[in-house]
Amino acid sequence: MFFIETLLGLRRPCGSDDVAVNEAGTSGALMGHVMGEAARKQTSNIPGTCTGGRCCRSVGGSCPVSWAPVPPRRFAVSIGYWQDPYIQHLVRLSKERKAPEINRGYFARVHGVSQLTKAFLRKTECNCQILNLGAGMDTTFWMLKDEDLLPRKYFEIDFPMIVTRKLHSIKLKPLLSKPILDLHSEDTLQMDGHMLDSTRYAIIGADLRDIADLEEKLKKCNMSTQLPTLLIAECVLVYMTPEQSANLLKWAANSFEAAMFINYEQVNMGDRFGQIMIENLRRRQCDLAGVETCKSLESQRERLLSSGWESASAIDMMELYSRLPRAEVIRIESLEFLDEMELLEQLMQHYCLCWATKGGSELGLKEITY
Repeated sequence: MFFIETLLGLRRPCGSDDVAVNEAGTSGALMGHVMGEAARKQTSNIPGTCTGGRCCRSVGGSCPVSWAPVPPRRFAVSIGYWQDPYIQHLVRLSKERKAPEINRGYFARVHGVSQLTKAFLRKTECNCQILNLGAGMDTTFWMLKDEDLLPRKYFEIDFPMIVTRKLHSIKLKPLLSKPILDLHSEDTLQMDGHMLDSTRYAIIGADLRDIADLEEKLKKCNMSTQLPTLLIAECVLVYMTPEQSANLLKWAANSFEAAMFINYEQVNMGDRFGQIMIENLRRRQCDLAGVETCKSLESQRERLLSSGWESASAIDMMELYSRLPRAEVIRIESLEFLDEMELLEQLMQHYCLCWATKGGSELGLKEITY
């Protein structure tokens, strides 16, 4: 049996110090005989793949939710898919070359989330806050600062284990710490092993399934319920049960007067391709606890609307790829040869970008689209 990393999303739930070695990673889930020869060219020994072994600690019969970084992002940056001078200080470069399908998929993912994020920031004129749920080693805060698009405050939330590791990197790397300190208006900086709170940036160790604890920690870091708020979740909700993710979505919809939610994760998981992905993960004792909400674009929209959001949209990543600026497509497709376009299409048809809004009519939040 052969597997290919589906960097387009599956972040491996992790529960031990192994994350420091594996950089967390993505879960491979595709059978070679289904995908054709292109999949056979990939190895099954994928860094970060959830195997149910020492890298995973079972919670309720499935892998625990963890939002650690994915090495394919670092690799894609290293060969020129996009510029990110900060990722090298947070994620080590894997020696294993990633497949072109993975790199193109990651480019589409980063581009899509970035475009929606920047649209929100421009609509609100940056008089807003961002909550990155399950941020891992994400570098968006630093990238937005470089583009002069920082919100009033940027929050990152992840498991304490991941936050501790990121804080360690921030303290050691001036390129990461200096922007935070330069923007800080107080004499002292609040920081412990699982939290840092500054004027414009906060990182918090918390479990997104514990809403009361999450809210308490966010408020201690001066989260405002009055500011327009963007919440971002990339391959996070799928590792929660439908009830747990619904609770998080309802909390987000009910907590802020004007808000937008961006969700990137699996879709069309009821077909044969999706079922093979699920089966292969289960063999590694890692269930996608929330996969039943990933049946279709309509089910993705419906979960948002039923949780209190007023508008919801969703597109699969192949559709998003077709809407990328032509010049950018030509540029990235010239970086690596791709001999199996069918594989790329199948992968990207099983991931989607969703966004929902509530309130903010005077800001035109409902007008935001990709």
